[in-house]
Amino acid sequence: MGQLHNANAVRLSPGLYELLEDSALATELTEWPEGSAALDTVDPADTPHVLARYLRDRILFHLESIPAATRVHEANRILAALNDEMQDPARISEGPRQLMSLAPATGAAVRKPATPLSDAALLTNTPHEPQVGREIAKELESADRVDLLIAFVKWSGLHVMDKELQSLKDRGIPFRVLTTVYMGASDAKAINALARKYGAEVRVSYETRNTRLHAKAWMFHRKTGFSTAYVGSSNLSHAAMLDGLEWNVRLSSVATPALLQKFEATFESYWASESFESYNPDDDGERLARALSEGGGRVSSDVSIAHLDVQPYPYQAQMLQELEAERVIHDRHRNLVVAATGTGKTILAALDYRRLQAGTPGELSLLFVAHRREILEQARQTYATVLRDGAFGELMVDGYQPVRGKHVFASIQSLNAKSLDRFAPESFDMVVIDEFHHADAPTYRKIIEHFQPQELLGLTATPERGDGVNVAEKFFGGRIASELRLWDALDQQLLTPFHYFGVSDGVDLSSLQFRRGRYEDKELDAVYTGNDARTAKVLQALNDKVLDPHRMKAIGFCVSVKHAEYMARKFTAAGLPSAALSGESSSDERRTALKALQLGELRAVFAVDLFNEGLDIPQVDTILMLRPTQSSTLFLQQLGRGLRLAPDKPVLTVLDFIGFQHREFRFDLKYRAVTGSSRTRLAKDLEEGFSFLPSGTQVVFDTVAQSVVLDNVKRQLRLTTRQVVDEIRDLAAQQPSPESYTLRQYLTDSLSEASDIYRRNKFEGRPTTWNTLRRAGGLVPDVLWPAEDQETEVLVLLQRAKAFLNVDDPARLRCYEDLLRPDAPPVLYLPLREQRIARMLYYSFWPQGPKSGGPGDLESGLQLLRSHAILRNELTQLIDVTADGARNLPRSLGQDYADIPLQTHAHYTREELLAGLGMGEEGQRTPGTVREGVSWIPSSRCEALLVTLHKSEKDFSPNTMYKDYAISETLFHWESQNQTTPESTAGQRYQHHTVQNSHIMLFVRESPTQEAGTSPYVFLGPVDYVSHEGSKPMSIIWKLRRPMPSPVFSAASTVAPLS
Repeated sequence: MGQLHNANAVRLSPGLYELLEDSALATELTEWPEGSAALDTVDPADTPHVLARYLRDRILFHLESIPAATRVHEANRILAALNDEMQDPARISEGPRQLMSLAPATGAAVRKPATPLSDAALLTNTPHEPQVGREIAKELESADRVDLLIAFVKWSGLHVMDKELQSLKDRGIPFRVLTTVYMGASDAKAINALARKYGAEVRVSYETRNTRLHAKAWMFHRKTGFSTAYVGSSNLSHAAMLDGLEWNVRLSSVATPALLQKFEATFESYWASESFESYNPDDDGERLARALSEGGGRVSSDVSIAHLDVQPYPYQAQMLQELEAERVIHDRHRNLVVAATGTGKTILAALDYRRLQAGTPGELSLLFVAHRREILEQARQTYATVLRDGAFGELMVDGYQPVRGKHVFASIQSLNAKSLDRFAPESFDMVVIDEFHHADAPTYRKIIEHFQPQELLGLTATPERGDGVNVAEKFFGGRIASELRLWDALDQQLLTPFHYFGVSDGVDLSSLQFRRGRYEDKELDAVYTGNDARTAKVLQALNDKVLDPHRMKAIGFCVSVKHAEYMARKFTAAGLPSAALSGESSSDERRTALKALQLGELRAVFAVDLFNEGLDIPQVDTILMLRPTQSSTLFLQQLGRGLRLAPDKPVLTVLDFIGFQHREFRFDLKYRAVTGSSRTRLAKDLEEGFSFLPSGTQVVFDTVAQSVVLDNVKRQLRLTTRQVVDEIRDLAAQQPSPESYTLRQYLTDSLSEASDIYRRNKFEGRPTTWNTLRRAGGLVPDVLWPAEDQETEVLVLLQRAKAFLNVDDPARLRCYEDLLRPDAPPVLYLPLREQRIARMLYYSFWPQGPKSGGPGDLESGLQLLRSHAILRNELTQLIDVTADGARNLPRSLGQDYADIPLQTHAHYTREELLAGLGMGEEGQRTPGTVREGVSWIPSSRCEALLVTLHKSEKDFSPNTMYKDYAISETLFHWESQNQTTPESTAGQRYQHHTVQNSHIMLFVRESPTQEAGTSPYVFLGPVDYVSHEGSKPMSIIWKLRRPMPSPVFSAASTVAPLS
């Protein structure tokens, strides 16, 4: 139903609603018990749509209730109330009548579909409604542009529309088609006819392994504004179009505008994707025929890839950028990459080598180390493919010795002490070590210590070994250069989707010892081993969640050898043959048990300190987590043991048995590592269900487990500021000099983030910052704290410190530090570029200048900031933390923009970016007065476009999500302000900015707020006009000069990953 028209129209009953509160509803709610009604304030971004829907329902109800002869008059009376506020007053003519079509003077009348253009409908090919095929044929006659997204194209469906499709070509109507070769279901003859006979521009996805596209959808664009679309189950076949039991929804730009906006945005993104390749029957017909045969399983898919042009997928591009940032920004040249087995670590290493080689004048020498010959052969082939050099590299394994010794793929066994003497320490510019979790072994250590390459790259899926050795801590200072995010790998279908079940086991661990993030194994062993009640729950959960436990291949992670042996006995007794393995098991015992698991002779293997170290069994389809861990690394490693793709394995089932934990145990660490969510977001997901997961993946908790985890996560959120102060004081007390304890040390020791401090409200009348909390903990002596007459002024300034949480480019960092030095030169002596950086700093504290309480001029403001040592210390420590965590790679705009200090891909607050473009200089408005998403800055002739992708704070708001979005990594769709026309000054500037010597600068953020307050923007750089549609507002496509970072593209794109 729609909005209640009056209190008596529909009586309220328990359930879900989206009713706007009016007087009638408020009266009705008084009859319900207090607290039973949940009322929520409408998000400002959604308010126009909610109010318009309410008014529509009320007006419709009113017009239906009055005589037909008076309805036009009444409608005009309602319009009269709006006309005073509208630029284009309107009045409805008597009748009333509708314009149905306009035909050229010499043109024939155009047939209309049976479904009115303004209406939405569900068509099911039933006898008393139009056939979907006939409706589409009629839609074709009046379309000005047609887009078709279709999984399968059959000749039988195409020839029934022959006349209409031929007419489409004759009228010169653009016709774009996206299709696939999946399952070989399409007819090559039909695809060729689309391109040749009907003039369609066809693009094909040749992916045959994954089911990426099942959509069937048409869109008919009309310049009149009455566009329509069909989305449903009908492929382009005779049965689907005419008489099949198919369901198709007809959409309308009038009735369902937001859905058509999403359709258009998604289609444009698909069209721009490299996953769909342009198809020409003359050039590509043979390839299409072969792909269709492969997709249908009619021929072998073995083809040579020796000379393919391998380009990184978006997730790989992001990892490569993170590696480059470690080297260029942080000057770190020993780096570790972590990614699950089977997700392409070797390809990433080869792409990294190719990029380094491209920036090196001579030939970059390489040593690639692995422990098995087959891995080395595959690695050499991978490098050869990426480098397009079939002769690349030499093997050094099983007696093979390299001749040139320039690019060597060597086994760990071949690099013994004798052979190492052949190579000088500087023999290789780059050394790549696969399975780096073995690095602590003597054989690996000798290699690491012998060679001194310019770049060392470690690859592993398991940085934290079962014996407690963490190679990231031991060899890389605890830092992982880049880690493949699990969600990215699942989105790309590199891993098997998983169904995770959090199951309560009823065990109370709250009184056990818990130190440094883990329980004592002996105490856990005493609780779990012999616990028949818990084991019964494990077996019951298997029966409930696994399709057939007697056919599963499971790995269970246990706390001790005794625990593993006990579980194996219990499972075997229950009819599920099982074995226990540990680090103490012999190689033969391991091989025998694993082979038995693969063959189905065993149903489960219970492991201790074993499967965290790279043993790879793709057939594993069930994971049993039988010991608690808050370590995100161990959790992901255990999960990763079952994520390998394998035939006849549609999903991995994960059963995590959850008990009542020690107060200091933290569930949020491992779940945030999996989901990438903030603690606030995680708590919401735990309460409401995990709605935004990769396709095929589910996360479900039973009621008790949900309560245990949610309470634990909320306790972290509710951590009081007094508790944080006590924690800082206690951790600092463990240092030689407690008063020198730094913010970075605290965040590392407490597993916290800077936002955990700066998101808080005032404490004891002071803003919550690092130094105010240290002061509250007695770590800042009186001599270093401002005098009483200055304290208020300093506290006001400290309150703005969180604005610097976003500083992530080295140039700005250095300039801010230089500007804050007591001996800094007067700002007037600085070049314009650095003066603008000074203004960025000034307006970060006083957004509106003197109106915000700031000094009247820039120099006085900087002098004031310099005069407070505690403020300088705060900023230095905060910037040190944010800069150390930077993973992007900022780039200067170049000589054409020499006076603009902003760098692409860096983050900026509104005040910073506007000041950086010249706002706030003499005679101009100050950055703090800007509320619009568009700002013209005359002094630099720059127009700043400030885009918030998710304008509503709600998780999903269809009415506001498809106005500004990324079409590709270099194309961005942007909607202007509502009153902008192509003829207006702004509209002309957008279209002709190059001729007018003005510059369009694009800034994007995902949402208005983050945990610590207002979200910063990512600077995507100058953009160039491509095209536009419409007026009031204009929809403009911009071309970026530098591709946007992969995380921004993922957030800004309207589509799921396609490649």
